[in-house]
Amino acid sequence: MFLQKFGMRRLHTTTKQLMAVAAAGSGGGGLEKSALAALRKKTGYTFANCKKALELNQNDVNAAEKWLNDQAQTMGWIKATKVADRVTTQGLIGILVRRNRGAMIELNCETDFVARNDTFKRFVDHVARICLHYTDMTEFDGDLWKLGFDADALKNLETLEGGTMGDHLALLIGAVGENCSIRRALCFKVNNGLRLAGYAHPAPTNVSTTDDITQVGKYGAIIAYRSEHKLQDVEFNKSICQQIVGMKPKKIGEYDKDKPSENKDEEPCLIHQEYLLDADKTVGEVLYERGIDIVDYHRFECGEQTERHLDEIIKAQEQQSSN
Repeated sequence: MFLQKFGMRRLHTTTKQLMAVAAAGSGGGGLEKSALAALRKKTGYTFANCKKALELNQNDVNAAEKWLNDQAQTMGWIKATKVADRVTTQGLIGILVRRNRGAMIELNCETDFVARNDTFKRFVDHVARICLHYTDMTEFDGDLWKLGFDADALKNLETLEGGTMGDHLALLIGAVGENCSIRRALCFKVNNGLRLAGYAHPAPTNVSTTDDITQVGKYGAIIAYRSEHKLQDVEFNKSICQQIVGMKPKKIGEYDKDKPSENKDEEPCLIHQEYLLDADKTVGEVLYERGIDIVDYHRFECGEQTERHLDEIIKAQEQQSSN
């Protein structure tokens, strides 16, 4: 259950009040203290709510937990309905890369205050892992496969804990007290020697991009690349992702087709851009020196107005399915 797994121990005040009303008037006789303690520890709900749940379910902890979660879900949907029209321009980009699979998602909220909330960040991680789970189940032929999710598709995804992502989003809204929206996600899977690397900016200094954790920030990039070397150069891969985040190239570029721009600050091709860590070299030159070939990349910016790339991917998938 999302509330238990991700530590949402504080419901929004409105939710608390409504659940307290449901708990009012309970007798409380015959309750087992061990069951009450176990339920409180497991769910994080208040003493009164746990007591009421056990009374209604004959001290059955599992049944009481389900009742509590159902009440929280109802309150979450009520809150979600009330705030549905509020604009969500803040939020976070989440990136999770695990071996040959990767997911990049955008979760939005109303204020930067909520975006910095640990509960909100845990939900970003939750969404990224669910997306990666669907990527795990996909088999394909070829080197590179991508799957794009829009907001509606994400809300309808079934979660491992039960219910849809939309159900869990309603719980988040009830917990943080703001409108939240899962805007988009893009998943990668590679074969035949291709590799993935990702980076979210700004990144905390104590987190490695090789850890099995979701990086979060206002910007993010994932690259798919081929390397002549067996070992990954984590810091160099990170620098290329930083290049994409900071310089916003429109395409990788091809030497035989794309000439360098006269204005270096507006160079659209990644290979012709000045390398951020060494202005005397281009990105193409440092890639050649390292024996690395960038095959594909994508960049997300929180709140950006265009979803052209994601729309193109989804449209291509629909055309492929109809053929």
